[in-house]
Amino acid sequence: MTSTVMPGAEPFAAPGGRVGVLLSHGFTGSPASMTPWARHLADQGHAVAVPRLPGHGTTWQDMNRTRWHDWYGELDTALTQLRASCDHVVVAGLSMGGCLALRLAQQRPDDVDALVLVNPAVNVKRLDIKLVPLLQWIVPAMPGIGNDIKKPGQDEIGYDKTPLKALASQVTMWKEVRAGLGKVTQPLLFFRSTDDHVVDETSQAIILGGVSSQVTELVEPTDSFHVATLDHDAELIFERTDAFIAQHVGSARG
Repeated sequence: MTSTVMPGAEPFAAPGGRVGVLLSHGFTGSPASMTPWARHLADQGHAVAVPRLPGHGTTWQDMNRTRWHDWYGELDTALTQLRASCDHVVVAGLSMGGCLALRLAQQRPDDVDALVLVNPAVNVKRLDIKLVPLLQWIVPAMPGIGNDIKKPGQDEIGYDKTPLKALASQVTMWKEVRAGLGKVTQPLLFFRSTDDHVVDETSQAIILGGVSSQVTELVEPTDSFHVATLDHDAELIFERTDAFIAQHVGSARG
């Protein structure tokens, strides 16, 4: 039985013009990490959608009953809905949301016009992650990774524990997405915090070295931790995204 959604972790959507933006939160996080960005994009005239990924925003025990195909399926459905009302769709993702965005670009190249990734995860160096396929059958959870935010008073409304069966599934997804990076051809805007305590530098090298995108822009926020969308550099992310969409996709009202 699914638990009640935590206040502030609800999905967000707003109608708009010909350009839609689909935003995905990260692993154990919630739409709260993306909603300010989504509201900004809606103010620019874009149609926006921030789904709540299955198992998120309720309890970590709920999440431990979900797998990566569940999270991807929610985004896939949201993309179909946005495409029904928009001429173009940009997909943006934070952390695991960035990995899911890459998967959408691989699987549905005609429906994804551009990508914006914020501290995306497709790999980690942490040795304990290599033990997760075994650990998931021994213990239900590890300590959480949420709220890596430099700015005081911010809350991504995530879990204080990392559910291991769900984490093992994410690791499986990383492998599949890494294997298909060459299929990604869309213009790519990549934000990488210089001080990130959750995702190490290996994902940046793997993604930027693996995609076939002719356009790749790297921006390095210097005053934010992992959840940069809620941090001191949020406005930088919003403004650079606006310029990127205008240049490579078109204006909202075009």
